[in-house]
Amino acid sequence: MKKSGKITALILVLVLVAVLYNSLYTVQPKQYAAVRQFGRIVKVVDEPGLKFKVPFIQTCQRISAATILYDIPASDVITKDKKSMISDNYVLWRVTDPTLYIQTLNAVQARAEERIEAAVYNSLKKILSNMTQDEIIAARGERLTQLITDDANGDIRVYGIEIIQSQIKALDLPEDNKAAVFTRMISERENIAAGYTAEGAAEAQKIRNETDRKVTVMTAEAEKEAATILAEGESEYMRILQEAYNTADKADFYNFTRSLDALKASLEGENKTIMLDKDSELARILYGNFGG
Repeated sequence: MKKSGKITALILVLVLVAVLYNSLYTVQPKQYAAVRQFGRIVKVVDEPGLKFKVPFIQTCQRISAATILYDIPASDVITKDKKSMISDNYVLWRVTDPTLYIQTLNAVQARAEERIEAAVYNSLKKILSNMTQDEIIAARGERLTQLITDDANGDIRVYGIEIIQSQIKALDLPEDNKAAVFTRMISERENIAAGYTAEGAAEAQKIRNETDRKVTVMTAEAEKEAATILAEGESEYMRILQEAYNTADKADFYNFTRSLDALKASLEGENKTIMLDKDSELARILYGNFGG
């Protein structure tokens, strides 16, 4: 009896452990726990910690609530101006509605990423096909990322997931088109540079012509002003002389000093001999001096 009692107690303990084990489950941070009863979802728990459920009847399905990075394979797109480009994207996504995620995709990440890849590719084709290559290049960055992200989310929300960001890593030309495009771009830049050079040369010549004209005008005005000042100076000089020698005695004295200056100038050098007419002013002065 004692032995059978021990066996019974052991069985009860094992049953209790099994019941307790099937009654408890844990929810980790950044994780959803969907409690299912006979296959139907009865509740979704997103708070971390130890939780309880009905043993053997209810089951727990855990789903990641973290942000997931998915690198989408590169794909070809055609622009509005019929140019081919290669787009290489990556996506950040997360589950926002665990119930929908389970019902539509059975919470399989690979299936979710297949839908994401298709949605992003469709958005790329739709958006880039309505833009020229130059418009795409100008919109690269935050604006183009937001356009693709918003459009792709319109198709993907029905699966209970959200695309946080669909970012273009690289948007490039096909290899066989690069050389022709680069050559055309170089030619266009050279034409632009030549235009700027011609405009600069024309502007420089215009500035030089204007400067030369101003210099000519200023020189003419300066020469005119100098001639005027010179004429005024000579006039003032003559006026001063006239005032200084306004009598016969002063005039004679002026003529006398001028004659002496002329005589002094003529006696410079090795030859000290001068020939004078007896009626010249110098002869009169000399005769007068020696004769007196």
